[in-house]
Amino acid sequence: MKDEEGWGWPLRDFHGSVPPAPAWFTQAIDAPCESGSVEVEGARIDYRAWGGRDKPGLLFLHGNAAHLGWWSFLAPFFAADYRIVIPSLSGMGTSQWRDDGYSIDRHAAEAMAVARAGGASLAGPPVVIGHSLGGLPVLRAAASRPEQMRAGIVVATALPTDELIVEARRGTTHRNYPDLATALSRFSLSPLQPCANPYIADFLARMALRQNDDGSWTWRFDRSLWGGINLGDPWADLAEAKVPIAFVRGQLSDLSGGKMAERVRAEAPPGTPFIDIPEAYHHVMVDQPLALVTCLRSLLAAWL
Repeated sequence: MKDEEGWGWPLRDFHGSVPPAPAWFTQAIDAPCESGSVEVEGARIDYRAWGGRDKPGLLFLHGNAAHLGWWSFLAPFFAADYRIVIPSLSGMGTSQWRDDGYSIDRHAAEAMAVARAGGASLAGPPVVIGHSLGGLPVLRAAASRPEQMRAGIVVATALPTDELIVEARRGTTHRNYPDLATALSRFSLSPLQPCANPYIADFLARMALRQNDDGSWTWRFDRSLWGGINLGDPWADLAEAKVPIAFVRGQLSDLSGGKMAERVRAEAPPGTPFIDIPEAYHHVMVDQPLALVTCLRSLLAAWL
């Protein structure tokens, strides 16, 4: 596993200390927000919200094995103009795990329920924005629940192909780490990539961990998510999308590029925007957070 030149474990050299962060980031994570939860098909889904309830809604969805923190440090940049709601989907973050399996359709149902509960639908259907695996519920909702969303933005999402196979990881339980510093040192971005902003990685890692009763630390997400999500047919969802969709990706990412990206461009509705963020890999909000904010603001200005 790579660990040189910023690859691998971006926090291994900080020994549990918080990396220095720019003022904009500190102000963003300290911005006030609301917290809530809603039950969807038997599982509690936790969320946070920013902005006035009378404003147009934005719903942000994170990727696999992630949590609401992946978008929460960008939410305040939109709060003056929008009602932002961000959930941790089932099996991730502080939301409940499921015993009867996970699916993209279920995640889409969770997203729409959170939008209603968190006030993102009060001023009309929200724009739904999903990163990585979180882009698949965006497409699913665009095809099956178009009356519940205004438009969708798919960020760095790889649609399944014969070349892209997600295998289940061995074992059903996480490793326990003796202390927080050790746990943080084992945090990595998946897929592996350089990390130029370790302060973001530190924030994400801390929100991804929980402390056990014996004082040890472990990851919050359900390991069965790896290779265990029923993806449905995202290509059919793309073809059947009934609301505007835009695609954003990191220009340096292999996962969301290549032949898969060519097929997406060929099968997407005419006029669909495709935007590459320079100097960004798969985890665009980690690599180029402010450029991503500018990109999203521009797309939203055309729809809301």
